[in-house]
Amino acid sequence: MLSAHALPPAAGSTTDAFTGFTGWVVSVMEALGVAGVGLLVALENLFPPIPSEVILPLAGFTASQGSMNLWLAIVGATVGSVVGAAALYWLGAAFGLARLRSWGARVPLVDVADIDRTVDWFHRHGRPAVLFGRLVPIVRSLISIPAGIDRMNLPLFLILTTVGSLIWNSVLVGAGFALGENWHVVELYVGRLQYVVIIGVVLLVAWFVVRKFLARRTAS
Repeated sequence: MLSAHALPPAAGSTTDAFTGFTGWVVSVMEALGVAGVGLLVALENLFPPIPSEVILPLAGFTASQGSMNLWLAIVGATVGSVVGAAALYWLGAAFGLARLRSWGARVPLVDVADIDRTVDWFHRHGRPAVLFGRLVPIVRSLISIPAGIDRMNLPLFLILTTVGSLIWNSVLVGAGFALGENWHVVELYVGRLQYVVIIGVVLLVAWFVVRKFLARRTAS
């Protein structure tokens, strides 16, 4: 995950107060305004290592400096979220279940039946998964791919994505606006949540591998 480092505020442009990735984000927002927020959020959806916990609070902070309207910043972020999610949806749809099963059949310890069960689970629970997945770091980007593989109803997918993204974006942009120069506090707490998610995924994968290994040893 990319990290931001805030420097003490300086006179002049908001960009003068930041360096590195953070300075680049603010410069894009100042140059393109709300469109810049949308572009950055779309990229964040496509490339999860780009952290929304930096982009969104910074959008709020930039709005608090008068460089853009707060509500338009939230709208721009939400449009960017939907565009990025739609791109990943079509990626999943293009990859398809047949290709996923073919790939899984060639990977050690992966059972095609597990893939079928996972897709079947998503088919039954995809609506809440897409809606609430937008509120979880990392998951909020990746959840679009199984939605595409399952060919979830596209209008419904876009509606759920819009609602979930609007909640997430409103909270983080609003927090950045309220905190002002202390916007990076949001990054700290959301970053911790992301680490919890990463640890959970690692443990889940480890459990899956161990279970498969023991099952094969028992069968042999």
